[in-house]
Amino acid sequence: MRQYYTSESVSEGHPDKLADFISDSILDEFLRQEPTSRVACETLVTTGLALVAGEISAREAYVDISRVVREAVRSVGYTRAKYGFDADSVSVMTTIDEQSPDIAQGVNYSEEWREMSEAERALPQNRFSMIGAGDQGLMFGYATDETPELMPLPITLAHGLTRRLAQVRKDGTLDYLRPDAKAQVTIVRDGGEVWVDTVVISTQHREDVEQARIRADMLSHVIQHVVPQELLREETKYFINPSGKFVIGGPHGDTGLTGRKIIVDTYGGAVPHGGGAFSGKDPTKVDRSAAYYARYIAKNLVAAGLARRALVEVAYAIGRANPVSLRVESFGTSTVSDEQLAALVRAHFDARPQAIIANLDLLRPIYAQTAAYGHFGRPEFPWEQTDKVEELRAALTELRPAVGRSS
Repeated sequence: MRQYYTSESVSEGHPDKLADFISDSILDEFLRQEPTSRVACETLVTTGLALVAGEISAREAYVDISRVVREAVRSVGYTRAKYGFDADSVSVMTTIDEQSPDIAQGVNYSEEWREMSEAERALPQNRFSMIGAGDQGLMFGYATDETPELMPLPITLAHGLTRRLAQVRKDGTLDYLRPDAKAQVTIVRDGGEVWVDTVVISTQHREDVEQARIRADMLSHVIQHVVPQELLREETKYFINPSGKFVIGGPHGDTGLTGRKIIVDTYGGAVPHGGGAFSGKDPTKVDRSAAYYARYIAKNLVAAGLARRALVEVAYAIGRANPVSLRVESFGTSTVSDEQLAALVRAHFDARPQAIIANLDLLRPIYAQTAAYGHFGRPEFPWEQTDKVEELRAALTELRPAVGRSS
């Protein structure tokens, strides 16, 4: 049966991604100065204005938010006033409050921790029970063996296109490009065959450049450098700037908001999304850290050969350390049941927020680089490591004889 799958990506100069980058740059600066800072930072960008709002609590850190905003805008490439938004002339407004004490009390000391005696708190198994989840919610992690990155193919190709667009813009190969761009890839699966059906690229450009040149350059300098030739067919369709010229872009063309590209950030729509955005949030917010940990679990399951596809769902209640639920789905690609996979996960992974932060070393300024081109499938991030593979394989070896005896 022929099936179509589509995912999109947006460039670092897209207004929503610029907002994400500013928020995460502010977060990084707080963590650089004070790793225990509590940050929930949102950014809005529009013509001539960047508005930063949120709740931030830090005892010692002092961050010049205006400076951080301007440096972020400049690094993305908005450096000329004619763009309608540039690092030197943009007006920066801030409205920041401290984290609500009602939230802080549940995060600083979980419900389980408050109910423990001093002797119970000293037990090794309880060392990560002090911090509670910063909110309720459900988070999803996913991995699939269809690409070396263990990510879905459409989102991998889409991110590759937008990353390549930034590269040829910055290195001068295509010096007429501007920072704002989008890409979308549709693949087809039909039996054992896979190919690219449609590629869409919309890229901001200098006004005097003809669309015919842009189309030719996108094919030769971008698409052919990213999409493997064996995935392209004669009937593959290419839509390059399908609305016509794209001169007015970035925050001048469309307002940008933090957290408005959550499917781009994750798996491109291949699996469910819990709804919570990532950018601008410190790792006590399980919207972010638990989604990273769920990916870490799923990737290790697939890398260990326990399943070809794995979806991990974890859910929390505000102020509690232990997840309220954990589910694994293998879509029929595992030799053991999903219930057995979930039991293995519970035995070999610790999804309490404090354990996640410690195990992945998350109280570091590593978040600005996540803002564009996806949070997953990139080896530089700690949640992408596969250090549990041998442990899981050994556990599966012990599990299989028990499965055979019970059948």
